[in-house]
Amino acid sequence: MFEPTSITIDEVVPTAKRMLHDGWRLITQTVFDRGEEGFDLFFHYDRELEELDFKLSAPRGTVIPSISGVYFAALLIENENRDLFGIAYEGLVLDFNRSLYLEEAGDPINAPFCKISTFTKPIREV
Repeated sequence: MFEPTSITIDEVVPTAKRMLHDGWRLITQTVFDRGEEGFDLFFHYDRELEELDFKLSAPRGTVIPSISGVYFAALLIENENRDLFGIAYEGLVLDFNRSLYLEEAGDPINAPFCKISTFTKPIREV
């Protein structure tokens, strides 16, 4: 059963450091967009076919500390979350500046998976 442990924003990086030290690998992060209320960010870790999950609930606009300094590969997940959900991260080791998946200019959607995204260009009817 999926029962994540809740963590605070101040526990994000220390939890990642503890998990790395204890031999856990980062599987991924998952975002659950709660619309105007904010979002839930899940951190998924694995060690010897056992999974541990942590949940951070935050209001929209919260800047999340990056764990890419702990797990380098997290830079791809965090840049993806930034592009697709509009989540801001502080301390990314490599920041694609919202262009990992999105084009730099002229992209019609600010954050395509964010429930409160707005279109910047009209959609042509087919």
